[in-house]
Amino acid sequence: MSIAPKKLAILVGGGPAPGINSVIGAATIRAEVEGVEVLGIKDGFRWIMDGDTSHVRELTIHNVSRIHFRGGSYIGISRANPTKDDKHLENAVTSLLRLDVDKLITIGGDDTAYSALKVNEMAAGRIKVVHVPKTIDNDLDLPHGIPTFGFQTARHIGVEIVKNIMVDAQTTSRWYFVISMGRKAGHLALGIGKATGATLTLLPEEFSGDKISLNHMVDVLVGTIIKRLSYGRSDGVAILAEGLVERLPEADLDQLVDIERDAHDNIRIAEVNFGEILKLKVQERLKEFGIKSTIVSKNIGYELRCADPIPFDMEYTRDLGFSASQFILNGGSGAMI
Repeated sequence: MSIAPKKLAILVGGGPAPGINSVIGAATIRAEVEGVEVLGIKDGFRWIMDGDTSHVRELTIHNVSRIHFRGGSYIGISRANPTKDDKHLENAVTSLLRLDVDKLITIGGDDTAYSALKVNEMAAGRIKVVHVPKTIDNDLDLPHGIPTFGFQTARHIGVEIVKNIMVDAQTTSRWYFVISMGRKAGHLALGIGKATGATLTLLPEEFSGDKISLNHMVDVLVGTIIKRLSYGRSDGVAILAEGLVERLPEADLDQLVDIERDAHDNIRIAEVNFGEILKLKVQERLKEFGIKSTIVSKNIGYELRCADPIPFDMEYTRDLGFSASQFILNGGSGAMI
C-alpha cells in the first residue's frame, strides 16, 4: 500500500500586490494534478507562529480555478514576523509539521523571504521551502525587462487615477502632489510620471548622498510651480515617490507627526502626512514670493495594490505559481522562483 504524499502549504506575507491569487491558483492546480493536497495558511505567519493550526483553508482546483482574475489574497495576508523570537519560529515549523506539511511555498517581500529562509533552516530538511518574491515596487534585481509581479498593474491603475487628476488640476487651476507607493524604489512613481507626462516626478534615486532635506524638496517643487506660472499655467501634477520619506534627515522626520512602524520596523510610510507637510511648506515659501497657489495632496497606494491584475500580471504570476510548485514537487528547496 502506497503512502499518500504529505501536503503542500502556501502562505502570503507583507502587503498585497496584484497577482497573488494567480500564484496561489496555479501552484495549487499544479500540485493537485500530482495528487498532492494543498493547504492555504491564513494570514501569513500570524497564527502558526503562535502554534495555532486552526486558521487554514483547503485549496482545491474547484475553489481556486478562477481566483486569478481577482486582486487581494484568497488566504489573507499579514506582516507577522516569526524571526523576532525563536519560540515563534519553532511554533511555525511545529505547526506546519502538525498539519502534515512537508512542502511550503511563501509569497512575499524581503521580510517574508527572510522568514522563509529561517523556517527552512529550523526545519532542517523536514520541510522544503520555496519563495515567490512579491513587491509592486519593482526593486528586485531581475533580468532586464522583467518587472516584479503586480508592478505593471499598479502602474496601469496609477496612470488612470493621475489622468483624471490632471483634468481636475487643469479645470480648477490647482496643483496636485501625488504620493506614489514604492518604499525603496521610485520605479512606480517614474512609470506613472513618464506614462502620464506629469509636470514633475520626484524620486529619491535622483538625489545624491544618503539624505535629502525637506527644504531641498520644497525648493524643487516651488521652482517648478513658479516656472510653470511663467508659461501662464497655474495648474500641475507632481508625482512623488513615497521613498523620499525614508531619505529625510532625523530633524526633518520629526516634523512628520506620529510616525508608526510595522512589525519589521519599517516606517509605515502610507500613514505619514508627507504630502500635507510638503504642501504646507511649499505654500509658505510661495507666499514669500507673493504667490498664492491651491495645492491638494493625494496618496495613491492602497488603490493600486489590491486591484485586479491586468493580463500581463495574470500570465506572469500563473507562471510563477506553476514553477514554484513544479520545483518543490521535484524535490527542490531553499530557493526563490
